[in-house]
Amino acid sequence: MLTLLEQIDKGTLWRSHGGVHPPELKNLSNKTTISELPLASQFVLPLTQVGDSALLTVKVGDRVLKGQSLTSGTSFAYSPVHAPTSGVISQIQPMPSNHPSGIAVLSCVIDADGLDESVEILTADVASLSNQEILSKIQQAGIAGLGGAAFPTHIKLSPASDIELVIINGIECEPYITSDDRLMREHSDDILAGIAIIHKLLKPKRIIIAIEDNKPEAIEAMQHALNRSELVTDSARITAVPTKYPSGGEKQLIQILTGQEVPSGSIPAQLGMLVQNVGTAYAIHDAVSNGHALTRRVVTVTGLNSQTPGNYWVPIGTPVSHILKQLGFNGDLATDKVIIGGPMMGHSLPDISAPVLKGTNCVLLPSSEEIAPEQPEKPCIRCGECAVVCPSLLLPQQLFWHAKAEEYDKASSFNLHDCIECGCCSFVCPSDIPLVEYYRIAKSAIRTQTEEKKQADFAKQRFEARLQRLEEEKLAREAKAKEAAERRKGSMSSGDRDAVAEAMARIKAKKAADSQQAEVTASAEAPSDKKAQVAAAIARAKAKKSTTNTEMNTVDDSAESSATDKKAQIAAAIARAKAKKAAQADTTNTTEESEASGLDKGEAREAPVEMPVEIQANNKKAQIAAAIARAKAKKAAQAEKAQTSNSVNSETLEHETSESVPAEDAKKARIAAAVAKAKAKKLALTTEVQAAKTQTIDAQSIEAKASETIDSEISEPLPAEDAKKARIAAAVAKAKAKKLALTTDVKTVEAQAAETQTIGAQSVEAKASEAQAIKPIDSKAVDSDTSETDFSEPLSAEDAKKARIAAAVAKAKAKKMQQKLQEKE
Repeated sequence: MLTLLEQIDKGTLWRSHGGVHPPELKNLSNKTTISELPLASQFVLPLTQVGDSALLTVKVGDRVLKGQSLTSGTSFAYSPVHAPTSGVISQIQPMPSNHPSGIAVLSCVIDADGLDESVEILTADVASLSNQEILSKIQQAGIAGLGGAAFPTHIKLSPASDIELVIINGIECEPYITSDDRLMREHSDDILAGIAIIHKLLKPKRIIIAIEDNKPEAIEAMQHALNRSELVTDSARITAVPTKYPSGGEKQLIQILTGQEVPSGSIPAQLGMLVQNVGTAYAIHDAVSNGHALTRRVVTVTGLNSQTPGNYWVPIGTPVSHILKQLGFNGDLATDKVIIGGPMMGHSLPDISAPVLKGTNCVLLPSSEEIAPEQPEKPCIRCGECAVVCPSLLLPQQLFWHAKAEEYDKASSFNLHDCIECGCCSFVCPSDIPLVEYYRIAKSAIRTQTEEKKQADFAKQRFEARLQRLEEEKLAREAKAKEAAERRKGSMSSGDRDAVAEAMARIKAKKAADSQQAEVTASAEAPSDKKAQVAAAIARAKAKKSTTNTEMNTVDDSAESSATDKKAQIAAAIARAKAKKAAQADTTNTTEESEASGLDKGEAREAPVEMPVEIQANNKKAQIAAAIARAKAKKAAQAEKAQTSNSVNSETLEHETSESVPAEDAKKARIAAAVAKAKAKKLALTTEVQAAKTQTIDAQSIEAKASETIDSEISEPLPAEDAKKARIAAAVAKAKAKKLALTTDVKTVEAQAAETQTIGAQSVEAKASEAQAIKPIDSKAVDSDTSETDFSEPLSAEDAKKARIAAAVAKAKAKKMQQKLQEKE
């Protein structure tokens, strides 16, 4: 059985799957030689690698020369961009791209100066160059695949495995395109020189120059050049391949020449094969031997709308609009298409200001007669013709359904990435479905998803690497600290070790104690029984009581407005008693006494409340009122046991009462005495409650004494000055009764809380809050009440009697409250 190389030497060919035979129409452009296209006034050079693997080395305003590199980079994938002519950098900004979408990409715009000055050209002897030097020259010249893919050539010529077979692709199967055909006819020797450089780099066993059999002139020219070249004739051969589209595809050509199929997801280099275009071989020779960068290429301009179809040397970056202007355009840009590439794999150009790129091999200007207008898409009839002509053995119908439904995962499972976008499926589709467009969109979406996933995986790797680095740094710090501690421990004496051990023990003990204390505190914060809750409530009630006593000693202008319901009830009872006494003023003293005792028993009846008016009073009634005031002062002094100030105030009041003073000063003296007595009462209020626990006040005797004094003196009228004293004494007595009632309520709440431990904390707090709400009446309030009374007019006998009765009633109620408090205690 013959080996593969032996079969190749015999010229054996294999059939490839699928393919079509569209009209070639190559004779429109292959009849004339390659011409020079006049320079444009402006060139646009896309900088697709800038920001990724390249840096821009020029700026706006810089003058550049032909062949000067505009970018720099150090990565292996870097491919520089060169100025196609001399001129000035006028713009660096996004410009329309040579892409179906017309999306703008960062570009460098050069305004040509028309001089076409070039950088210094350095030629070299290929035989004296090393492989690395050759690859470096290829990379620095910016050589890329000129067959359409524009893949960096220096990468392709640096395979990871040995290459046994090199295929030079001169098929050019796309209709209309003849650039490679004319290049092989006119520059066959240069192409062979480039093939020799490839042979020097790869040292393959065989080199096949494949040319489609519809190019006999090119086959002949290349055969003569091969015979004249330095290549060994038995290692290189020219093979004519039957005309069929797309036999020029890389994988399809390998299958035709070798019978081997490149597996899905693999590249020919993994099979020991490499494919290069004839235009690329020419550019390799021009860069390595002549020192020229890739600044121009052969472009076929053809189509019925072209006035001068043919092949032209077009500088890279030349706007398509300049080509149409120079060569003439017969069509209408509003209706007629401008296609970059051939009719099968090319794409319509949305903006004719887009430039010619390294992979641009044709500018097709078809008329409506050549290419019919796009027809509306119709439903797929499942005829299966697309699968018959697919050269990649795919299922275009399935790919179409998944691509249209945006089910890209399923489309990938049907090997969408193996589609070469040849257009055979669209060419034969009876439903006019643009299948290739669907596949391109799906591929773009998949690339985007893959890139996003790649970035996410990279970010994850960076994060995990960071965590690992932090953990390693932590372990290193701990190890370093441990090592330092070991060194310190080793350098310490026995006494130092004991001291350190004791310190550590103390620290541990303290931590344990703190932990235990925290547990105790936590358990204490949550009472376990009813008794603890009651005790806490009693403590809060005492605290509130203390606050209440403090407020009692504070002179606050708002005391009058903050009177509680209790105060109002006491005031109402006193007012009713006064009204009843006033109604019975004309009766006998016996009737007055019975009314007073009835009030002690809580039998007061409802009566209108009326304040006494100014009346005449006599001296004897004033003396009685003064005696009552002195008795109250003595009582406060006994309760306090050491309140000298109270005694002084009482004596002063007695002295002022008994003395006869001038008429003008008498009023001031009596007011001062009343104020002093009120202050004494205020100081004694706190101690009265405690004194009530140990002393039993004979309320009845005091009341009887007061009643006898009132009865004996009631018939005598009081002078104006003594009447004023009587009113002051009555006001002080009322204030004392109110305050004692308030203090009694607070004591009652505290006593009930202490006696009943089973009462809930909430009920105790409620009672304490109720007691706190009853705010005491301070001396300022008494002074205010006293000052509000008009002392300038004398009292009548009837009103003076009412005032004395009111004072007696207030004292009797105060005594009764004290007796209740003692009984409870």
